[in-house]
Amino acid sequence: MNKAKNVWLIIAAALVIGGCTSSVQRIDASEQVDLSGQWNDTDSQLVAQKMVTDSLARPWFSKFLKENGREPVVIVGQIKNLSHEHINTNTFIADIERELINSGNVQFVASADARDEIRLERNDQAANSTLDTINEMGQEIGADFMMQGQINTIIDTENVTQVRFYQVNLELISIKDNRKVWIGEQKIKKLVKNANLRK
Repeated sequence: MNKAKNVWLIIAAALVIGGCTSSVQRIDASEQVDLSGQWNDTDSQLVAQKMVTDSLARPWFSKFLKENGREPVVIVGQIKNLSHEHINTNTFIADIERELINSGNVQFVASADARDEIRLERNDQAANSTLDTINEMGQEIGADFMMQGQINTIIDTENVTQVRFYQVNLELISIKDNRKVWIGEQKIKKLVKNANLRK
């Protein structure tokens, strides 16, 4: 009797464990997948692409080239997440930086954190490297413009249906005199139907 009971317990446990297993499938990193309707890697890449393309097509760019005879030097500052959800703005910043650099139309300088680390390395070189390999202090290129912005959301939910609206606003600001030379905006609207939304 106990043996039969134990067999049924083992079978039941196997069924429970089998029902809880997960499945993993490798897909191409460029493939667009939207599971939850929340901000994802596709949104980040597409918005960064559109914003940078728009910014470089505006009058400030050709005006700067004409007045200075060189490409503008740009840095990306803080992108604030003011949305309802957790958004890793570091990946969005990285997407913007990549688009700016790869455009070939601007020069790009490292972030404040990266500059601090590089300065420490230069200090170390000054104390420890041979004279012919030292990179001297005071040779940095200053940025002409800083790009800053924010991500906002509006969520509208009824029963199992939800509309998720994202608005990304970016500004390009002259570091010399705080002038805003470009303001960009991108909007994303998603209709999500999910039984788990029911309260």
